[in-house]
Amino acid sequence: MAEDHTHDHPHDHKHPHPFQPDLEDKPLTHYQAMTEAVGELLIEKGVITGDELRAMLELIDSKSPAAGAQMVARAWVDPAFKERMLDDVLAAAEELGIDAGGIPIRAVENTPGVHNVIVCTLCSCYPRQLIGLPPDWYKARSYRSRTVREPRKVLAEFGTVIPEDVEVRVHDSTADLRYMVIPERPAGSEDLDEAALAGLVTRDCMIGVTLAKAAG
Repeated sequence: MAEDHTHDHPHDHKHPHPFQPDLEDKPLTHYQAMTEAVGELLIEKGVITGDELRAMLELIDSKSPAAGAQMVARAWVDPAFKERMLDDVLAAAEELGIDAGGIPIRAVENTPGVHNVIVCTLCSCYPRQLIGLPPDWYKARSYRSRTVREPRKVLAEFGTVIPEDVEVRVHDSTADLRYMVIPERPAGSEDLDEAALAGLVTRDCMIGVTLAKAAG
């Protein structure tokens, strides 16, 4: 039976779609092959079902930086919560009804004398449950290698110039331990409530490549 290929929108072939290579155009990386193998094994052994795996992947894909921003805003207004967050991110997240996953996460605090930046030198390990999907640049080989060697130069390329008298610390996330940054509360935000403060917290400042800034 012939396939119905009717479109309900104009399709101007004078302007073809830009070429987008399929995933199958390249061989799987070691980690992609391992991920597929583990998923297939878990389903085969009855540990999870294919539908449960799909639902979990869908949940991960739906995550945004909102949960992490909520935690940072609470840390800015509640010093006791900040200390608990620095001690145990997963437990602190649970206090706010946030599911941060099961992989340990360590929060590192930016201060007037220390600026923290996060990288994963092997792949793209990252606290997705709290700050959403990692950006493409975080997974790029250039970022993964250069951030360790020349962090100030990389930060400057993001528009973040760190004074020479401020120490820059680079933290390498792994499969067993993820990191997130508690950025400094920006000047001019003193009169904002917690919800408004959360709106100032971006994904990039929780990675450490940018600073939190007050609106206006």
